[in-house]
Amino acid sequence: MARKCSVPLKFSKGPILIKKVYIAGPLFNSHEKEYLEKIAQLLEDNGYVCFLPHRDQKGVSEDELDQLNMAAATKAKIFNNDLAALEASDLTVALLTGQDIDSGTAAEIGFSYANKKPVIAITASERRFRNLFVEGMISKTIDEIDTLVDTIKILIK
Repeated sequence: MARKCSVPLKFSKGPILIKKVYIAGPLFNSHEKEYLEKIAQLLEDNGYVCFLPHRDQKGVSEDELDQLNMAAATKAKIFNNDLAALEASDLTVALLTGQDIDSGTAAEIGFSYANKKPVIAITASERRFRNLFVEGMISKTIDEIDTLVDTIKILIK
């Protein structure tokens, strides 16, 4: 069941067009990556263009991504790819699981909010106390991905 955020979506004076979606979330294990890929697949099956950071890096080889000690040049490419995707996106969908909001995910939420782009959070039905400042930047929070497409449609009305 979707929960209402106390902070209304206040970025637009009329209907907003949402076509490009940045998908944010923790990338520390295969379960998290698979859940993020399910989100992307659902959205892409419904006509959205998604950027998924661990899947859609341009100019970065698999060998570069698999290393624990990435070269500065690789880090710069990843940063620039992620930043360009955030700038081009119309919406950020953020997976909020784990003990606390992942720091990278929090940064992506903050960037989206500062650039007046809506953010939908997915909790995967985890019940945790979240950082209230970050939570205040979220346009809508839902528990599972099965309501995501409908939630986006509500945002564009």
